Amino acid sequence: MTASPAAPAPPSPEQVREALAGVVDPEIRRPVTELGMVDGVEVSPEGRVGVRLLLTVAGCPMKDTLTRDTRSAVGALAGVTEVDVDLGVMTAEQREELRTHLRGGQPEKEVPFARPGSRTRVFAVASGKGGVGKSSVTVNLAVALAAEGLSVGVVDADVYGFSVPRMLGVDRPPTRVDEMILPPIASEVKVISIGMFVPGNQPVVWRGPMLHRALQQFLVDVFWGDLDVLLLDLPPGTGDIAISVAQLLPGSELLVVTTPQQAAAEVAERAGSIATQTRQHVAGVIENMSWLELPDGSRMEVFGSGGGERVAGSLSRLLGTDVPLLGQVPLDTAVRAGGDEGVPVVLRDPDSPAAVALRGVARGLARRRQSLVGASLGLTPAGR
Repeated sequence: MTASPAAPAPPSPEQVREALAGVVDPEIRRPVTELGMVDGVEVSPEGRVGVRLLLTVAGCPMKDTLTRDTRSAVGALAGVTEVDVDLGVMTAEQREELRTHLRGGQPEKEVPFARPGSRTRVFAVASGKGGVGKSSVTVNLAVALAAEGLSVGVVDADVYGFSVPRMLGVDRPPTRVDEMILPPIASEVKVISIGMFVPGNQPVVWRGPMLHRALQQFLVDVFWGDLDVLLLDLPPGTGDIAISVAQLLPGSELLVVTTPQQAAAEVAERAGSIATQTRQHVAGVIENMSWLELPDGSRMEVFGSGGGERVAGSLSRLLGTDVPLLGQVPLDTAVRAGGDEGVPVVLRDPDSPAAVALRGVARGLARRRQSLVGASLGLTPAGR
């Protein structure tokens, strides 16, 4: 009679911790072991594993995800018969250590994207007037850039007309860790908006100083991590927020959105020409609602033609540098449907004419990486 094979020995606590290194906090996007969230590990001779995790806050919206991922990672180890996850909450001192760790020891009230040597490209998406599709362009560019493998964040800086949360399908508020705000993540894009802090559909009635402070808080208090690209959806025109962006993010670049209509193009030129006073670089012009593709393959130019080229040419002459027309995005009902459903068209209907055009613009921006010429590589000559 053949003896039954011996059951594998239970893992050591060290092996359990190694497995937990593969459990990533859904909001911070770093391993729980790196964040100091693993408070204890116990392994019984029978293979029962107990893991105590510390949540950043008591009402952490991701606790079910953390519990599931922990059980999955530890349960995959040989010799584990059962996994018990006990959830606790960090103390004030532990949260302070976490904030210090995440900020890399940098001062908390400093805009990270304005630091010398920041590798994050910041695009401020501007328009001269409302109704040209600036927010839908912003959201779809963000998702398309994330699909290119970049780490992307969006600030909905259109305080009076915030719409980005709905367009990205964000239905929960950010998580607060004392003075730090963890932004929700949708379609692999981190996003923050004043709409996440306003109950219901109430209007925001603020003057300039409060607008500046809100934008500053979004840039300083939100934990963005290491972003490749940050997009800001600006209000229409050249008001307080546009000026604050130039002050807080002097290295930001403008993306000007217009429609082909002559009246819209004239206003868009004014929005782009603010760069003559703020000294910002204009990365290019995006023409939205360029035409409507009909079933027979022909195009109906609902809003006329040539607006994007006109704005790009005018800004090139005014600024004395090449301002390219980055792309023309046709009218497409799939864009509207995607915005209403919270699934941007580049994901919802990637082969639609608008999605193809928007992905083309995103690829162009992704390729135009900042030059490494003159940048510090952080290398120190070896001693002899």
